Amino acid sequence: MRYAEVRAHAEKVLAAAGVPSPRVDAELLLAHVAGTDRSGIQLGELLGRELTGTQGARFDQLLARRAARTPLQHLTGVAHFRHLDLTVGPGVFIPRPETETVVQIGLDFLGRKQGVHLVDLCSGSGAIAAALATEVPGSTVWAVELSDEAIGYTRTNCEPHGITVLHADAGALPADLGLDGDIDLVISNPPYIPPNAIPREIEARDHDPQMALYGLGDDGLQVPRAVAAQALRLLKPAGLFVMEHAEVQQESAARLLTQTGFTAVRGHLDLNGRPRATSGVAPEKLSTMKE
Repeated sequence: MRYAEVRAHAEKVLAAAGVPSPRVDAELLLAHVAGTDRSGIQLGELLGRELTGTQGARFDQLLARRAARTPLQHLTGVAHFRHLDLTVGPGVFIPRPETETVVQIGLDFLGRKQGVHLVDLCSGSGAIAAALATEVPGSTVWAVELSDEAIGYTRTNCEPHGITVLHADAGALPADLGLDGDIDLVISNPPYIPPNAIPREIEARDHDPQMALYGLGDDGLQVPRAVAAQALRLLKPAGLFVMEHAEVQQESAARLLTQTGFTAVRGHLDLNGRPRATSGVAPEKLSTMKE
């Protein structure tokens, strides 16, 4: 069948299944099977190109799985994040576009600083760490991930960029790492969903690892509290901590950072105008706190 016919059929199937972006997903699945990109599919439609029989059979298999709401990224093995193509799959949290704005907060803080030390806590796929390493020239970056299932993806996406990957608890790093008080910027997208809040998105609810979703405690902020305390320990005086959270957690996240000891605490909106992250500055007295 021609690309145009296959794409149109797939778009209808995905729309009927409630997939939020049926045309985009249809094009990306088609591109994956055809060994090209979306622009290649769009050009192929204009030129009347066709899938081979083998490609068509493979596409039908993937389409059925996507219609059953298997995440697109699990089918293609790739997640797009800022300018990166990340390797992903079952067992690791799929990075969201909203997190790209969280990275931008850190980049704006750093400006043109050189030789900075950066840490991504609860790294998962390594999206934040990889973005920092590739967008901040001369930086030294660490990515910290606890999950045995996710750590392989962290290494795959981070180590080619010279990032040091630590398979460790982001809320309880060993003191002998020598990082305390030496970090300019810490960014984290920790698990933060309260135990009674089930994600509305089927792909997240059924396929993202629970370890990456639920932040423990009645408010979902038990893990974020530990991560914030760790970030304060790592940061230089006047270093910045940026933490992603749910839009309904803006006030509690600000209170959390203030109680942890951060100053100049402020909230940040994502591109949809929703509260997405809170940042805080490490106080000048940090050096005495380490003693």
